Amino acid sequence: MTGFGRAEHATNKIAARVEASSVNRKQGEIVVQLPRAYQELEAEIRKSALNKLSRGRVSISIQLELPEGIGGKIRLNAGRARAIETAFTELSDIIDRQVRLSASDFFRAQDVFEFDDSQAEPSDAMEAILPAVENALDQMIAMRASEGKHLHGDIATRISELETITAEITTYAPSVKKHYTENLQARLAEAGLAIALDDERILKEIGLFADRCDISEEITRLRSHFEKFREYLATNDPIGRPLDFLCQELNREFNTIGSKANDAILAQHIVNAKTELEKIREQVQNVE
Repeated sequence: MTGFGRAEHATNKIAARVEASSVNRKQGEIVVQLPRAYQELEAEIRKSALNKLSRGRVSISIQLELPEGIGGKIRLNAGRARAIETAFTELSDIIDRQVRLSASDFFRAQDVFEFDDSQAEPSDAMEAILPAVENALDQMIAMRASEGKHLHGDIATRISELETITAEITTYAPSVKKHYTENLQARLAEAGLAIALDDERILKEIGLFADRCDISEEITRLRSHFEKFREYLATNDPIGRPLDFLCQELNREFNTIGSKANDAILAQHIVNAKTELEKIREQVQNVE
């Protein structure tokens, strides 16, 4: 699911600004963006984030800033500055002409001005980073939870539709044997074979067909899967992977019913069921 969070935390040594955003992904993936000097902290930050998340691609962007007055200063290399001035004086004497020295000459010269790149220790930086990361992730998760409520309603509605289709299949299934018997009788008549329906060979064929197209076990398992689906929807635990597994099992049962019962009307019910199931599977990919 998608979400976004932003947070800051500061100590007396360093301040951290964190932004966390997530997009849909079947597996959990954490991407951490840190200043180069603090790359060693990435593994610990990722581990902390995975304690809160199990699915989705989450990007965590971290910016660090030293308190005012620490770092960011410019130091003057007085020795190099004097050496440049002396060199210009000597050049003027050599060419017997005054060569004027400007401020830009000092700025262009290497190492006359040096930046103070003082940094906080990684352990000190982590004291600011972790609280900000956790706060940003909590905000992101809250946004994802809001989206999850909408997904919950949509998935529950589609499960109800699958239950309705399953009930229609259950009601219609006994007529499959009847239709087969009628079709068999019609084919025999077309072929000019005067065989009564109570003939042992016909009864055996009808019996074998009835056994092959019996879908009572599949219907029972479907109902069990629907019940389990609703149990998961009623919990507050991460349910994305269990629901994904149940979708696979539902698909398996519907496929089996479709292959067992060679009937056009039943096949249409299966098509309708798999259409709804595919929509559920798409939504489940977004569920934590």
